[in-house]
Amino acid sequence: MATEGPAMRRVQVAEHPRLLKLKEMFNSKFGSIPKFYVRAPGRVNIIGEHIDYCGYSVLPMAVEQDMLIAVEPVKTQTLQLANTNPLYPDFSTSANNIQIDKTKPLWHNYFLCGFKGIQEHFGLSNLTGMNCLVDGNIPPSSGLSSSSALVCCAGLVTLTVLGMNLSKVELAEICAKSERYIGTEGGGMDQSISFLAEEGTAKLIEFSPLRATDVKLPSGAVFVIANSCVEMNKAATSHFNIRVMECRLAAKLLAKYRGLQWDEVLRLEEVQAKLGVSLEEMLWITEDALHPEPYSPEEVCRCLEISLQELRTQILSPNTQDVLIFKLYQRAKHVYSEATRVLRFKKICEEAPDNTVQLLGELMNQSHASCRDLCECSCPELDQLVDICRKFGAQGSRLTGAGWGGCTVSLVPADKLTSFLANVLEAYYQRSDRNVTSEKQSLFATKPGGGALVFLEAQTM
Repeated sequence: MATEGPAMRRVQVAEHPRLLKLKEMFNSKFGSIPKFYVRAPGRVNIIGEHIDYCGYSVLPMAVEQDMLIAVEPVKTQTLQLANTNPLYPDFSTSANNIQIDKTKPLWHNYFLCGFKGIQEHFGLSNLTGMNCLVDGNIPPSSGLSSSSALVCCAGLVTLTVLGMNLSKVELAEICAKSERYIGTEGGGMDQSISFLAEEGTAKLIEFSPLRATDVKLPSGAVFVIANSCVEMNKAATSHFNIRVMECRLAAKLLAKYRGLQWDEVLRLEEVQAKLGVSLEEMLWITEDALHPEPYSPEEVCRCLEISLQELRTQILSPNTQDVLIFKLYQRAKHVYSEATRVLRFKKICEEAPDNTVQLLGELMNQSHASCRDLCECSCPELDQLVDICRKFGAQGSRLTGAGWGGCTVSLVPADKLTSFLANVLEAYYQRSDRNVTSEKQSLFATKPGGGALVFLEAQTM
């Protein structure tokens, strides 16, 4: 249940090869044994892209790939972080002086986000230190939420060290808020599914208040994730935050057009809620209120009757203050149509007509077209991969995650899975001259996994 905290399980570490290896590496690194382990999964968003930060529901599921951290609380006030991947250097800092550098999205800063979020939630100072060894098998910058999984894992680590309790919903909300310390203006989907996921079901995640509803996916079809091998880090570029700000500006212009208190509006969903109209009607209002040509900052200021200084300091985020054009019409059209597709997807899953897989596939294809043409968050490699997936039997295929690289998710009839995997492997990975390593060359069928957990070693208790 979402009102409960994450589960705590006792395990025989020797029976779990990954935990055992992590325990041995921890001992070799720190000269001691971990007190406990925490896992938080990555996720694949099946449908509902770039709409969580606008207040709209999304439909993700957790994947089996995760972040796993071995933890030992220590008597000093030093936080020592290490990673099993040698690409990520060790880091140590005082537990009571957490500094997060927004200009450099280094791996340890995501841990610090989760740590600081819990610390600030409880208003704590004088925290104990800890030794942590992190092991992640989610491909980085792939759109499967490796960074948010690390934030969530760190939040749960900190909570467990403190011996405090929070519900999964509270943890998700704290971690969503604390990831913004690194400069990403995300909406909360990634952290929510990491904590609220349950094995065997996808989730409709709704916001304000945060809640999760089971969505039973169709039998007879499989979701397949394919990595484009184009890396995209949300915190390292301004693409993502520009979309957030364009949606914010679109919401304010739509609110002003309809005579609402626009300065209090931040999200496109708030405009719909205040007007009390349907998503379809919001699409018509968008047609009337906004023009397809890009808006300059000066035009936005004229529409809202504010100064450039007010726009930059009161509305835009720090890394979007120098943006010269805003495509408000296109972003609003994407958000309202994508929000509609999410609700249709859930309804089809519930009603389960004979042609469920075909109908869901069509919604996924429409979603990709909207991401490509209206949200403009695709890239040539993703478009090519989507085309290849459809050519070899996917009923639907779309980018997943923030976009501009990362992964696609495809809905494939189960009886076509083997040939689909072989054909996509050859057509996208083996025929290209890309320098693809085996780790990045991820092409795999997936099913809904469980959420964040704490493991205690059985024989040490």
